[in-house]
This record gives sequence, structure tokens and C-alpha cells, in this order.
Amino acid sequence: MDRNVGGIDRQGRIIVGALATIAGLAALAGYWTVGLVGGALALAIGVILLATGTTQKCPINEAAGIDTTEK
Repeated sequence: MDRNVGGIDRQGRIIVGALATIAGLAALAGYWTVGLVGGALALAIGVILLATGTTQKCPINEAAGIDTTEK
């Protein structure tokens, strides 16, 4: 799979992913009262966004034919 995430898309994924991961961990640790399901969901979304942002590969973008890299 070639890279298909770049530019502002990549930066946004990394920033939002980091924030969602921190929020999820805070919720699971009891510092934020959104519940266990909300914390787990935020953590999962954050990890996925961080992974796709750092690897610059997104299977959903590939399936949809979206490429935000500058070639």
C-alpha cells in the first residue's frame, strides 16, 4: 500500500489522535467522567488516527480513492 495521507490531513490526524488518546486514557483512569465505553472509544479512535497519521497509510482512503499526499 502506497502512502495516501499527507499535508494538513496528516497533521490533523496526529494532533486529534494524540488528544483523543490522552482523553481516552484519562477517562479509563477515572480522571474524566465520560464512562468506560466513552473512554475506550476515544482511546481506540486516537490510536487509529495516530497510526494512520504517522505511517501515512489509510485503508479507508485507499478504498475511497483519496490521496492527500503531494506528489
